[in-house]
Amino acid sequence: MQAIQLQNESLVEIATFLVRRWSERDNMIVEISDKVETKTRLNENKVILTPLEKRIGNDFQKYRQLRTSLWYEAMRIKYCNKILSNDHAFGFILNTIETSRIEDLGRKIWKGMTDEIIFNYAYMLVERPQLHTVYGKARIVEAFYQYFMFGAIKGEIQSSHFEKIKEASTFAKKIVKKAINENHDTEWLEKNVSQIIKILDIDSLLTIPVSLPFMKAGMALSEEELLKVLKIIAKNKEGDFGVVDPSAVLRGDNVYGEYKVLLDENKKTENKGLTPEAIGIQIPSTKNVDETTIYDMNLINGLKVKFKEWKTGWKEQHLRSGEEFDEENYIEGNEPFFTDVKKSIKTKIVILLDHSSSIASDAIEYKKATLALCEVLSYLKVKFAVYAFSTENRTVVCWSIKPDNVKWNNITAKRLTQIVANGSTPLAEVYDKMFPTLQSKRPDTFLTLTDGEPSDPDAVRNMIKSLKGLGIKMVALGLGPNTVRATTIASNLRHLGYEKTMAVSRLKDIPSKVISILGA
Repeated sequence: MQAIQLQNESLVEIATFLVRRWSERDNMIVEISDKVETKTRLNENKVILTPLEKRIGNDFQKYRQLRTSLWYEAMRIKYCNKILSNDHAFGFILNTIETSRIEDLGRKIWKGMTDEIIFNYAYMLVERPQLHTVYGKARIVEAFYQYFMFGAIKGEIQSSHFEKIKEASTFAKKIVKKAINENHDTEWLEKNVSQIIKILDIDSLLTIPVSLPFMKAGMALSEEELLKVLKIIAKNKEGDFGVVDPSAVLRGDNVYGEYKVLLDENKKTENKGLTPEAIGIQIPSTKNVDETTIYDMNLINGLKVKFKEWKTGWKEQHLRSGEEFDEENYIEGNEPFFTDVKKSIKTKIVILLDHSSSIASDAIEYKKATLALCEVLSYLKVKFAVYAFSTENRTVVCWSIKPDNVKWNNITAKRLTQIVANGSTPLAEVYDKMFPTLQSKRPDTFLTLTDGEPSDPDAVRNMIKSLKGLGIKMVALGLGPNTVRATTIASNLRHLGYEKTMAVSRLKDIPSKVISILGA
């Protein structure tokens, strides 16, 4: 199997897509953390995944485990009313039996997951602790978990305790089956957990030590060892899953195609846009942010309809003379002829977004408008790059949101989402940081969106002159709270040497204004 370090950005992108598709919740976000086991926080619409390097097996086996654990979390999101902490016996047992319920419900929809679930069970069993390493009555809870989930336990336990474990497991399976057949939810199952607690003769508040299933991270099982465990799981789970072929499960043919695509995309990402293009330009790390908060689908779809003709390259336009006569237009007193006019944007553009503190109060709407602009530029297949600047730790930072050789996607949207508006407007310093990149890329147009006047106008004037000397058309868009203020800002920008300045008082007008000027 090919050894390659999949980057977390690549994993987060596909994990976000999968969890939203499986759960049918478009606002879910994914975070990768090596500090906790995989879990879902329903109130935060967040799934936290344990990274690949903390898992056992080769790269493909690790990916399969991560993917299946993500599927389980998506099913929890879809079917669970609540997810309790595993720190105490009550929550641990509820979550355990809920895993069985949501697995059954999920498999009815995602029938192709059966082999992956069996594969994941094999590693789950291998990763569970030996019973002699768990002390006190927590050993009974761990034994219940293993017997209920796998039909087997690792190690020995007192016969009297084992009888309780078998009785509790039988009862748990009975109530899970009833919950599925009668369409009961989490709260109904929760009412039955006390009976399992009673059968096991434990305290519901018994502390459950963190089981460290990843303590053997990096140790891969041989194919023979893994196949042996898979055969045990397949036999024990035959009543739930039917007959499966352990050898086919081991190969994972259904998932390998997806994994190969991820590897290929990962290689591209390594070479494109994940390293700073020049000293002084930084790339926002993919943090735990919900990029859906800055998606205004009405605005995006409306713009796509408005500029639909540009995608095909032609637009019908009425003129005083032309190819065809339009009687209705003539009767109404309009231009009587219409002709098809070629409309396209072939220019290469770099966009710089002002994220100084003055934009903070309107940051969300500002980002919605600029994201819509990026979505439509991508839709029109324009070659563009996006940068932003703000102040962080009293230092101005120029952020690379999207290099020109990377597609606009949810990762670039996440980068835009997490930029915090702060600081002044040191345009000259930002231009200076970007100069090596602009000198190398030589875009046709460099557009700056700003709502204020630069800190050092003379320095900005000199930098604009230098950039124009590279053959770059310098354009600025002034943003203001009203028409008068926006026009004033645009007028002041014109005196700095920009070849063209525009004014916008409504943030939603930004995309149309920019696209129109590019197509002019």
